Amino acid sequence: MSFDRRFDQVIRLALSLRRHREQIISRAIVDLKFSRKDNSHELDLTVERLSMFGQIRESLEGRRPLGGRNSQVAVMLSYHGSAWSNIVIAAAYLAGNKVMVKFSSRGSRVMALTEKIYRPIFGRDIQFYRTRGKTFMQEALKNPQVAAVVCFGFDEHVLPYQEAFRQTRKKMIFEGPGADPFIVFADADLELALADLLAAKFAYSGQTCTAPKRIFIQREIYDRFLEMLADEIRTLFVGDPDDREVDISPVASELAVARIKVALKDAAARGAKVLAEGNIEGNLVYPTIVKDATDDMLGMQEEIFGPVLFTTSFDTVAEVMARARNHKYGLRAALFGGPNAAQAATALRGQDYCHPVSGYTFGKFGTVSLNETRARSGRGALVTKPVGGYGYSGWVWESLDGRLQIKQGPKLITLETSVAA
Repeated sequence: MSFDRRFDQVIRLALSLRRHREQIISRAIVDLKFSRKDNSHELDLTVERLSMFGQIRESLEGRRPLGGRNSQVAVMLSYHGSAWSNIVIAAAYLAGNKVMVKFSSRGSRVMALTEKIYRPIFGRDIQFYRTRGKTFMQEALKNPQVAAVVCFGFDEHVLPYQEAFRQTRKKMIFEGPGADPFIVFADADLELALADLLAAKFAYSGQTCTAPKRIFIQREIYDRFLEMLADEIRTLFVGDPDDREVDISPVASELAVARIKVALKDAAARGAKVLAEGNIEGNLVYPTIVKDATDDMLGMQEEIFGPVLFTTSFDTVAEVMARARNHKYGLRAALFGGPNAAQAATALRGQDYCHPVSGYTFGKFGTVSLNETRARSGRGALVTKPVGGYGYSGWVWESLDGRLQIKQGPKLITLETSVAA
């Protein structure tokens, strides 16, 4: 089937998603507890990006599916997101592959509706599976038609499969957690930085891999910036995700809530101050600012999946670069300011596209934005803009002469699930 015919199917998918808009949003609210605002924005963004796939036609000319004729790609999706998963599925399909899809168990209602939408458009070329994640991975490794697995999830769940992928010579395209640094220098446009931090951190109540996790503010503006931040946080509406006015809805995972409680307790024990609300009622975590965080705190070391900001001050560009780099995750970094911010951005930025590395590479970031909002820097992500990280934030495993080659950096699923003819 030609690219144009497949793209026509993707456009039909986009139109069908729009027709099923209210059903998708309602099921996502029940499954995932994300606010109506977030689910609505995500669906609109997904429809827009599906239409953008027409721009990659030339890049896929002269390429064939990764596994040749009847090639299949297994796609494993995490729970955070209701509509964006369609972009991942469409990318693997447009590269010429048939696709096996496994949603998180939390998204069962969303998956059932998604399957209903897909069936009349794609037939059996895209199929959905209701097995456990471990079973799905084992079946993908055994299936001779599966050339690659695309997985969005937690690095600790995927790393144990490295040897299995080497032995089966299948490809793994993994996108995982982030503990993204958000760095504000004293000469920054504070209004711009504040607006971007609020939008990036509190979307999905902080439950995205690219949400800012480590907030570095230059010392001379630290207190002032936190006062501005606290004032804005007090205007956020916390409550029922089905309420159209709600900004912060319950955290979907009980495990994530438990980790937030432990991280806040650890921060308090180490001398940090908790500002703003700091309250937790069941799975409803109120927006919280932690002041004077240190790099050894759990909230700075691990990915905090919720509306909690761990903030810290810094003095020099050399200091903040060293601290930002000193982490196992390297997904995204955002910087605001003048010459020093530009210097740091250059130092933190990885290569433009994923490339072979001798081992997991730490201290670089797949996406680095400078004085730019997340909405602008992320335009076309997963479609025309490569996405991915370094360290344990993301990688590609592929077989090369019987050995496992690791690639890191931003990537496109369309290119990674196809090869030059």
